[in-house]
Amino acid sequence: MEIILIMCVGIVIGAKFFPEKWKKYNEKTQVVCTILLIFSMGVMLGNRENLIQQLMTMGFSSFVLAIGGIIGSIAVVYFLTEWLMKPEKRRKQ
Repeated sequence: MEIILIMCVGIVIGAKFFPEKWKKYNEKTQVVCTILLIFSMGVMLGNRENLIQQLMTMGFSSFVLAIGGIIGSIAVVYFLTEWLMKPEKRRKQ
């Protein structure tokens, strides 16, 4: 819940108060922070003693979850695109 609250505060600040002239700097900072986050996650995973064993036991369920997310995302984007991006098609009917 705290993460969602912090994200909402960031959205409000970005939309209402953040100057346009700092946009490039903000984008570069976001990329650097994302790279640092991914790197630190890799370090944390690398420190686990039984990482390979854990990957083997969770591999299939992780694969099913990932495929479900991918298929679900594609379906939602497809239907939203059909619904929102082609309004002239519905007007002719």
